[in-house]
Amino acid sequence: MVKDVIMVSSKILEPLLIFLRGLFMGSADIIPGVSGGTIALITGIYERLVHAIGKLRFSFIKPLLKLDFSEFIRLCKEEIDYELFIPLLLGIAIAMLTLSKVIGFLLDYYPEFTFAFFLGLILASSYVLYTRVVHFSPKIIIISVIGFLLSFIFVGLNPIAANHSLPILFFSGMIAICAMILPGISGAFILLLLGQYHYMLNALNTFNIVEIVTFCAGALIGILGFSKVLDYLLQHHEEITLALLIGVMVGTLRIPFDQITANIGGSLFELLICAVLIILGFALIVLLEMKFKYIE
Repeated sequence: MVKDVIMVSSKILEPLLIFLRGLFMGSADIIPGVSGGTIALITGIYERLVHAIGKLRFSFIKPLLKLDFSEFIRLCKEEIDYELFIPLLLGIAIAMLTLSKVIGFLLDYYPEFTFAFFLGLILASSYVLYTRVVHFSPKIIIISVIGFLLSFIFVGLNPIAANHSLPILFFSGMIAICAMILPGISGAFILLLLGQYHYMLNALNTFNIVEIVTFCAGALIGILGFSKVLDYLLQHHEEITLALLIGVMVGTLRIPFDQITANIGGSLFELLICAVLIILGFALIVLLEMKFKYIE
């Protein structure tokens, strides 16, 4: 009987924990400079997520068109990880819809403190990723340095001007989602570079269905293609991939650092608050990694 109770508790607890991961991922994906892929990685769900997405072949569409519902249901169960996708996507959606106003407010009125917290998050995330690379070698170090240089240069680019037509939003969704699934690369920052970040933030706040659906359609196409490549790399070249991601994550520290130095007043009190927020952000990630590491 005790065993049955434990099994029932586990079935209830696992979707809840996946839902919480979704909340954290959605919160991260809406922040420029922070990656939802990083949150997925440190909470122990990253490889399962990438594999689950890469496994989708949409072979269930053919029997659906033929009205063969039994075959449709069978293939859906075979291809789709419902236990992962339903609570995770629900958490991501709720976080993005509820936090878009909060993040917009903090970035507008307290950018130095907000980015100080982000800096701590990214720094801790790179440390967590570092602990997952088992063997360091000259090749691993070189790859990390290459990742750092590419990331450092890329995030230093100025945002480009772009219109907000539906094709552009579709294309932006394709590009941004590839970054969102990669630890260390911020999809929100990609949108910032494409000139779509504030526009899409406003679309979320006003619940503009047409623009949100167009963006999500582009994201769906992008993630289905890119996840297969990423799944292959993690399956066959895990340490090299992780080493590259470490360099990328460290390089993205340029974003919050530049924002802090550009907006901080220079008083000792403000510097102290920034230092405290960096420590809090670092501690939060380490705590999450400790709590979620072994929960699959």
